[in-house]
Amino acid sequence: MYRLNSSAQLMIVSDLDYTMVDHDDPENLALLKFNALWEAYYRHDSLLVFSTGRSPTIYKQLRKEKPILTPDITVLSVGTEIMYGESMVQDHEWEQYLDKKWNRNIVTEETAKFPELTLQPETEQRPHKVSFYVEKVQASKIMKALTECLEKRGLDVKITYSGSIALDVLPKGAGKGQALSYLLKKFQYYGKPPANTLVCGDSGNDAELFSVPDVYGVMQVSNAQEELLQWHAENAGSNPNIIRASERCAAGIVQAIGNFGLGPNISPRDISDLPASKEQTFNPGLEVVKFYLFYERWKRAEVQKSELSLQKLRSVFYPPGIFIHPSGFEQHLNQYIDGLGASYGNKQGTNFRVWLDRVSLAQIGVDAWLVKFDKWELSGDTRERCLTTVLLSSKVEVPDGFRWMHVHQTWLDGSGKREQISE
Repeated sequence: MYRLNSSAQLMIVSDLDYTMVDHDDPENLALLKFNALWEAYYRHDSLLVFSTGRSPTIYKQLRKEKPILTPDITVLSVGTEIMYGESMVQDHEWEQYLDKKWNRNIVTEETAKFPELTLQPETEQRPHKVSFYVEKVQASKIMKALTECLEKRGLDVKITYSGSIALDVLPKGAGKGQALSYLLKKFQYYGKPPANTLVCGDSGNDAELFSVPDVYGVMQVSNAQEELLQWHAENAGSNPNIIRASERCAAGIVQAIGNFGLGPNISPRDISDLPASKEQTFNPGLEVVKFYLFYERWKRAEVQKSELSLQKLRSVFYPPGIFIHPSGFEQHLNQYIDGLGASYGNKQGTNFRVWLDRVSLAQIGVDAWLVKFDKWELSGDTRERCLTTVLLSSKVEVPDGFRWMHVHQTWLDGSGKREQISE
């Protein structure tokens, strides 16, 4: 949460399953569009928060399966765990707060008296969360009876039900909404409250997010769970700051950004002619996102093969500049473009995608920018990631206002076949 030196212009707080991630979209197109929008326009001055019922174990598993960006903050286990950054540093103050009137042993003792409850896998049992499966027809009765039992034992608990199957017993002060309120107070304490906060969800355990004061909200209507729709009808039907998106999942989040006027809402992936698109102001993040989208489309043969396109690339790549492949192989940037030209269509008809993550910008001179990011490539079932550093010059005499001077890539996470040379 300390990545930004000032208040975030926008903080998006989103559930994952069937909100940010559409499990019915095998190509992840909506998610990839959101990724390109976020890294091009928002990463440098805004915050991305994932708030999920998933435990750390199955959250990490999802990140291996889907092209999910690295959030600034991860709220896990239905708001009982808060972690920061890629290294997922735990917020121990939050966990200490949840210890009040909470005793996990008593919870397990009392819940064992309800045969209708089936324990979820061990990975989903957390220090401040005990999780079960229960049939919808029995849920309301059990929630009431269990609450009374635990109160008699001196505990102050909250019981949530979502997805028409999952029942979670939490400390009273836990939950996605309380975790967000805690984060907002923390930002306020450090003098960096977000200018705007957008919350996004689709199920019952997301309802609390929409109750936090002064937030914008978007419900994923096409795939929203019945319990959230009911909550909306009873509590927020007349609130103009909470909308029901007509688009699915990540596309609905982008729709809400535009609806509330929170910033740019046209993803670079929705621009058909990337080389011809221009911005009024120089945006280093957008430039790298646009190039690697063109790179993907070129290799998938989704753009017309033309010498004009390559000439345009050559005009923005400094010919004597150096490209360093993750394997350590070096070549001049003009040679790199020549190699890219020869690779046209070599991924046509395959499951090939490219996306950027953690784009960071640093102006290191009057007309020089250093841009760092993780470049991900998916080819078939193989995912590779490399840390990429690009030196850009923003001299006005350059045709498009910028020029690529140097590119250096390094494998991450054991990615890459180091004996091979590729783009």
